[in-house]
Amino acid sequence: MQSEANRHYLRASYDNKAIKILLVGCGGNGAQMLMGLASLDTALRAISSRSLHVTVVDDDTVSEANLGRQPFYPCDLGNSKARTMTERINLAHGLAWKAVHGRAPADVNVAAMDIVITCVDTAAARRAIGAAIDACEPEFHNLQPPAYWLDLGNRATDGQFIIGCPKASGDQPGRLPTVMEYFPELADESLAEDDAPSCSVAEALDRQSLFVNRVVASHALALLFDLLGRGSIGHAGAFLNLASGQALPIPLPTAPVEVAA
Repeated sequence: MQSEANRHYLRASYDNKAIKILLVGCGGNGAQMLMGLASLDTALRAISSRSLHVTVVDDDTVSEANLGRQPFYPCDLGNSKARTMTERINLAHGLAWKAVHGRAPADVNVAAMDIVITCVDTAAARRAIGAAIDACEPEFHNLQPPAYWLDLGNRATDGQFIIGCPKASGDQPGRLPTVMEYFPELADESLAEDDAPSCSVAEALDRQSLFVNRVVASHALALLFDLLGRGSIGHAGAFLNLASGQALPIPLPTAPVEVAA
């Protein structure tokens, strides 16, 4: 049985507030995350004093290849992914979440957020977000850097998600390493990247399993619910494999975690 000392606790300052989330990417993983965040917001309002305010940023538009694996419809073809999904969520749930048709960090203020969630295809995109977070200097600005960075990624039939605490938000004992620290190879700009778009639904399904995004996003959302709804988590993420049916948790740092005010 896991000891209480080996848990990460949500900061007390997150009580009685709307938690600002930046969702980077509204494609395979991102659109699934956005729908789940709407459900999470409803749950938080029912069981706690917390709620969510989400800003979605993506510069992509809906193509035919997105139909089936991503939650878009023929009537959405050619429209902004971020605006389409956000408008749909706002209408269904009575929310006023924001959509930005652009790229992060160039078109949105990363430092204004409590949590950054990246659902991007390339290491270069993760490096750009990481650099923007690291550049936050709270002693010179009124805005605090994000306290958490949750990253999701996947291949054809496997994926992973990991939540970390950027160093800019404070290097307290037991700080959770970010995706850039857990996978230092992401910093290597010489590595080749495979982010070529698919031209058809059939080709898209050859490249990625139909439900891999839904599975990865569901596990990541469950972790967020434990953190924001229950106040603590016992692992920092997981590796998931749809082909083998295995899930391997990513453990927390071994040092006891202090509750920060």
